[in-house]
Amino acid sequence: MPDSRADALPTTLAGWLDLLEARHGAAICLGLERVARARAALGPDPDAVIITVGGTNGKGSTCAMLEAILRADGYRVGCYTSPHLLRYNERVRLDGAQADDEALVAAFAAVEAARGETPLTYFEHGTLAAWQMFRAARPDVVILEVGLGGRLDAVNVIDADCAIISGVALDHMAYLGDTREAIGFEKAGICRAGRPAICGDPRPPASLVEHAAAIGAELWVSGRDFGFSGERLQWTYWRHEAPSAQGLPMKRAGLAYPALRGANQLLNAAAALTALDTLRARIPVSMQAIRQGLMQVELPGRFQVLPGQPAVVLDVAHNPQAAGVLADNLSNMGFYPDTWAVCGMLADKDVEGVAARMAARVGRWLPCTLPGPRGLDAGTLAARLRAAGVENGAIVDGFTSPAAAFARARESAAPNDRIVAFGSFLTVAGVLAAMQGRRGSMQYKEVDR
Repeated sequence: MPDSRADALPTTLAGWLDLLEARHGAAICLGLERVARARAALGPDPDAVIITVGGTNGKGSTCAMLEAILRADGYRVGCYTSPHLLRYNERVRLDGAQADDEALVAAFAAVEAARGETPLTYFEHGTLAAWQMFRAARPDVVILEVGLGGRLDAVNVIDADCAIISGVALDHMAYLGDTREAIGFEKAGICRAGRPAICGDPRPPASLVEHAAAIGAELWVSGRDFGFSGERLQWTYWRHEAPSAQGLPMKRAGLAYPALRGANQLLNAAAALTALDTLRARIPVSMQAIRQGLMQVELPGRFQVLPGQPAVVLDVAHNPQAAGVLADNLSNMGFYPDTWAVCGMLADKDVEGVAARMAARVGRWLPCTLPGPRGLDAGTLAARLRAAGVENGAIVDGFTSPAAAFARARESAAPNDRIVAFGSFLTVAGVLAAMQGRRGSMQYKEVDR
């Protein structure tokens, strides 16, 4: 008998995204059993080196550096990240190019056929669609960014040859727990027995260290087993021969600073280099590729400074730790008479904690409404900013969208001032879309996972 469900399947990417958005009531539904069944039905896995990247902050930057370095050395690389800023296609890259609509539609249809009666969320279906594309393309290396947590995230259905945990901080506490120890255990779930696990956090929670030891993972910790030192124009990477080894470390000196701005990027770069070192028997990487990749890496929305006057800074920071890094990076930019903050956040984020970290760097706040069921309206955001200690006089007004707030900032800021847009992927996406004269296409359920 013909499959009436197949007859009704969308034929466009927009149609698929609308269907997946509407089909599953829960935006986030952690667990691996359903995803594992659908993944097994897709067929054999590609013979690729798998690197999984988790962590509270820094995941996207670490993935981008790995991808840039490996591609500079001639490897074919598949990369899956989330969320996107303007187009869903940004989530899946093959050899540096965003997936086209036709390929994504075919992959979504393949997952639909494989899942049978197994329900999948938007994120789960999209993760398996990316995996299906990598199965077909058969790249040398696949880089997978964890969406939320690690242990129960859909990405973790795929075994990593090397796991990277960029850092552990408080975020998504309703799902992962309200302490670093609880969250660290969830992040550690991407580690595998007998395989390298790289921790970019110099102060890893004991739960992470203990879980890695319990399963027999080879845990490398920043500051203990590898690290970096920075100079004015270059930096040095170092690592020991093995975790917890003694003696003089091996060093790579004279490295160019990553093209991604911010002092925190050296933490991410050192973790990426350590991961590549642990995999060198399968994917050896030259020093030339390391230098070239770090110099050429790009990632929108991560302390992205746009040229012109006034200066515009875009950063997807949406939790206190990321906001603290953003504040430090802003302080290193030099003197600006005033800083105008286009700020939009989601209701389940720590607005007060973010405001506390940013207060000393912002003179004018422009709170804006974000769309979707989780988005805070401008009035509520303004009230929470005041509760965090932001003075009434510092809040310019409330705005219906990031684009409206950004337009007001551009009208009001002096040429030597600075505008910073932050607080959510949606905030940055809205500003980027306005600057490009287009509407963003963010799927709200998958924002800031």
